Amino acid sequence: MTTRDAETMLEGLDDAQRAAATALEGPVRIIAGAGAGKTRTVTRRIAYGCAKGQWDASRALAVTFSVKAADEMKQRLGALGVGDKVTAATFHSAALHQLRRVWYEVSEAPFPHVLEDTQEIMARALKRATGSDQFDGIARRNLLAEINWAKVSLVAPEDYQRVCAATHRIPPAELDPQRFADVYTAYEQEKTSRGEMDFNDILLLDCHVLEAFDEQAAQIRQSVGWLTVDEYQDVSPLQHRLMDLWLGDNRNVCVVGDPAQTIYSFAGASSYDLLNFAGEFGKLTADVNLNTDYRSTPQVVSTANRVLAGAPDRDQYLRLSSARDKNEGMRVVKTAL
Repeated sequence: MTTRDAETMLEGLDDAQRAAATALEGPVRIIAGAGAGKTRTVTRRIAYGCAKGQWDASRALAVTFSVKAADEMKQRLGALGVGDKVTAATFHSAALHQLRRVWYEVSEAPFPHVLEDTQEIMARALKRATGSDQFDGIARRNLLAEINWAKVSLVAPEDYQRVCAATHRIPPAELDPQRFADVYTAYEQEKTSRGEMDFNDILLLDCHVLEAFDEQAAQIRQSVGWLTVDEYQDVSPLQHRLMDLWLGDNRNVCVVGDPAQTIYSFAGASSYDLLNFAGEFGKLTADVNLNTDYRSTPQVVSTANRVLAGAPDRDQYLRLSSARDKNEGMRVVKTAL
């Protein structure tokens, strides 16, 4: 592509979005408020890096949390001419692809089947660990949620009792910590004996390959030359660990998020990694705030700012401004009336 082709990737961006999109190397943090054009900025940044020739599109990986968000990113990258080269995926689909590529180099066992319904495995685990089959569906779901929390928090069965003692965590289904750890262990044994894995095992196994098999780890890292992590305020300790392993010594990473939009704290996520990004990755190439809301009226933005100003962590949050006409909201109300 020519320089002019690259410049077209920046058309329509405001000054802050353009600053983020043109920072192509080294660690970059983008704090993006609601309606501030986060996905637009990130996809333009990726396309610009590829169009400039500074990035190898086949080694650019962008990960996000939902299939819907990943599909939207793919569509936008496709419209920018790089959708068939850049990988935009969820953490789990990216890790699953990597595992499939190297599995038979590291294991003689068949590739594990990915479980979508873990209720039956949990019922077997409960019977095995407690001798009882009287746990109802709600109890099984709560126990599965606790196992998921333990996995994304990097808490192994043998560590669970200690973690509960340190944090005053109470296991579900009226189990004490040791009995829950027994159920957790039985759940893992039931899966393994059937050649199955759950969704969090995908990430854990990818981490294991990256930690234990140097040649295959090098192959995976070679495929991740430029990493973009969307919704970084919602990364779990497990996802953060995988991201670190993908990067190794590479510092071409861009994280995007908003501390005010953390929604997975119940599942082990924390905005700490977003806020402490510079402390972990060193001096940032760019640290950009996108605080112009193009979606909401000034009245809505003003209300949001007042709500956030009363939050305990208010110093961490952006103060937003609206790009829309202040009379637009009134016109909408009058039309509705």
